[in-house]
Amino acid sequence: MTSYKFQRVPYASLNARQQEGHNFQKVSGALADYGFVTIRLTSDWAGADFIAQHFDGLTFLKVQLKGRLTFDRKYLGQNLYICFPHNAEWYIYPHDALFHAVGANNSIEASESWQLKGNYCYPRLTKKLVEHLAPYKLD
Repeated sequence: MTSYKFQRVPYASLNARQQEGHNFQKVSGALADYGFVTIRLTSDWAGADFIAQHFDGLTFLKVQLKGRLTFDRKYLGQNLYICFPHNAEWYIYPHDALFHAVGANNSIEASESWQLKGNYCYPRLTKKLVEHLAPYKLD
């Protein structure tokens, strides 16, 4: 049997599907520290890319994996969590609760993106957004 030489692969060299797989593995590791195991879904189920099951046996989270802070009209009312990486940290937030908290101050629904496509994402996080996200940061 030959020995394998492990080499890090730059994230930027991965295609979109590989990046999603990479991100799923990373957030799964972070969630494990909070007592969750994850189950990746082969196709979106009720908007979820994966299910996070807590060791208490009672808590199940439907989670959509994104590359940035995102809100989408199709996720409203779906009891869905959104997770995304930012500066090597992970955030996982209840979509509707944060949408209402941020949207009330930020006029998301008045934006062209929301009006035309039904979604809105933030390429960068402002100090105010980081404050809103603080309770949802995985340490």
